[in-house]
Amino acid sequence: MRIVVRVPASSANLGPGFDCMGMALDWFDEVALTTQESGIDVDVTGEGAEDVPRDASHLIVSTFLVGLESLQVAPPSGLVLRAHNSIPHGRGLGSSSAAITAGLLLAWAYAHPTAQPDRKWMERIGTRLEGHADNVAAVILGGLAIAWGSADTGRAVSAPLSGDLRALAYIPHRAVPTRRAREALPEQVSHADAAANTGRAALLVHALAQRPDLLLDATEDRLHQRYRAALMPESAALVADLRARGHAAIISGAGPTVVVLGTEEMLDELARTPFQGFDRRLLHVGGPAHIVSVSED
Repeated sequence: MRIVVRVPASSANLGPGFDCMGMALDWFDEVALTTQESGIDVDVTGEGAEDVPRDASHLIVSTFLVGLESLQVAPPSGLVLRAHNSIPHGRGLGSSSAAITAGLLLAWAYAHPTAQPDRKWMERIGTRLEGHADNVAAVILGGLAIAWGSADTGRAVSAPLSGDLRALAYIPHRAVPTRRAREALPEQVSHADAAANTGRAALLVHALAQRPDLLLDATEDRLHQRYRAALMPESAALVADLRARGHAAIISGAGPTVVVLGTEEMLDELARTPFQGFDRRLLHVGGPAHIVSVSED
């Protein structure tokens, strides 16, 4: 059997939606799994290829095996994984969520080659493996996802988006480990900051769907970005500069990528503006992870 899947990048938090909002981007990794008589062979090209394991501990392979266990299906006696990584690693663009989702899609297609994926099952297992649902829900559902619940009971829904919404990504050359970005957060925040974020997150849902002109106000954050600034000073400075110019700039996920939200018209001139130390890419909203093909090899 040969299975091919495609999984999108994603941007989580979107400013005030800390750990509960994420958006898929039209930037995809493609993964192929082929069964064989014995052994596990892993071939990875592209982003981060030199840093990932080549055995059963590879995140896609380990997730595939967890998925099969959850589906109560025996694993193949051997497999070959071919992954081409386009999504940068350690940049806050959801590469680990993409890998987890790829593993779950491969497991589903192996167990049920003619059935549509059970995305609720994928959300439940993916959230448990990732630890929080914002990125993984966006990858699984596509578009804008709003997530809630714990790592064991994570749930998510799709929310409407303006059809002309775009995301302009400024990707720094230096990675920041998600673990370090998590460790930078305080255990407690003030009631005033929590209340401010709640209001902005609610406004953000409306701005993303109908009022892009409100995105600057709607993306104001008090829960995570300032605490992580020391880990990514260039990104923090770029966010401050862009927001001072009236652009809805945020740190994507745990960073250090900077994303500016807006319509194509709002971002047209900025999309032609380079900033030293950053690559830039204008992106559409992405569709969900999907199975490309299942065939007898």
